[in-house]
Amino acid sequence: MKVARSKYRKLLSDVGLSIAWARSVALQNINHGLVKANWEIGRHIVKFEQDGKERAEYGSDLLSKLSKDLKHLYGVGFGRRNVLDMRRFYLAYPKWQTVSAILSWSHYVALLSVSEKRARAFYERQSLLENWTLRELERQINSSLYERLALSRDKKGILKLSAKGHVANDPSDAVKDPYILDFLKIPQRRRLTEKNLEQKIIDNLQLFLLELGKGFTFEDIGQMNLYINYFKK
Repeated sequence: MKVARSKYRKLLSDVGLSIAWARSVALQNINHGLVKANWEIGRHIVKFEQDGKERAEYGSDLLSKLSKDLKHLYGVGFGRRNVLDMRRFYLAYPKWQTVSAILSWSHYVALLSVSEKRARAFYERQSLLENWTLRELERQINSSLYERLALSRDKKGILKLSAKGHVANDPSDAVKDPYILDFLKIPQRRRLTEKNLEQKIIDNLQLFLLELGKGFTFEDIGQMNLYINYFKK
């Protein structure tokens, strides 16, 4: 029996979606397993410290020896810096229940670079809210997004920001002070025409919308005019 072409395409599409879903779940499980293993390694190191053996600080003999032996037994991935990150990870997240099953180990390494607890909690929460890639998270940390948003808030507002992330309830909440548009690479003391500025934004659209934050859209209408419209969710 000859199968209708449209029905076969539908079958192929459905099978493809199932395969993509299975691979995504498998990758997420592998990632979560890696995060869990690194957290456990950090826990063992801290427990060893608490028994009074040695402080496992960066450059210590303990970290050097442990890194060397782990690499010999289990291969790459256990450099001294990596082992130190595992220890720092456990100290920052001593309760496993507080660790997200979504964020990757690379995300957590980036988060560990943020020493201030409220700021780190904000970046973690915002990564989950906006599904940031590692590159997006690193850029927001490097551009001091938390500090810029916190400038317009009192102490209570800052606590809410770190606990719940940045949620825009009205247009004023969406405004950052200032915006960091270094990725446009505009030379200093050079004036750009509106057309040239629009083209630079279009060429770096993903980073531009990331800087604007959730709640903004880009609409390409007519002769590639730029419209940035804020809308309430």
